[in-house]
Amino acid sequence: MDAGPDGGVMKVFSSILLALAWIAAILFVLSGGMLTYEVLARYLFIAPTIWAAELSQLCLIWGTMLATPWLLHAGLHISVDVLTERLGDIGRRVCHILAMSAIAALSAVIAWKGWGIFWDSFERGRTTGSMLDLPTWVSELAIPIGFGLLFLQALIEITRAPTKDRTEELSI
Repeated sequence: MDAGPDGGVMKVFSSILLALAWIAAILFVLSGGMLTYEVLARYLFIAPTIWAAELSQLCLIWGTMLATPWLLHAGLHISVDVLTERLGDIGRRVCHILAMSAIAALSAVIAWKGWGIFWDSFERGRTTGSMLDLPTWVSELAIPIGFGLLFLQALIEITRAPTKDRTEELSI
């Protein structure tokens, strides 16, 4: 992965993805904490919050979008490899390139369309309409950012050979 002139850039990008994955993990923990607090406040103290459900959803959206590119990098995404495991090295490589190309294409379209949705909400000042009334662009921005990063990672994956387990090469 680090061979060649772009090795340093790819290493920096991998470090960024790992940092984002840790941020995502923290967001997931925060979401669980907020929902636990909401349940306790609502059912034990009869004092529901106006913020817990919406902020926990925001944490889940951003956490998912930030973690997805790292999961692809780590090879921890869901994959059905019953057929590809029976292929030779060339067959596995072709399947890998086709799969990563499909992910890149889909991610590019979603990032592009997601940016349009985000920008429209930002310009119009749309809000969630809930009691907290957050701007909708706060959650919508996660889509173009997350899928933009996934697009870049899929392009990087096209250049890499498929392996069974990449967790050994990652600093988890």
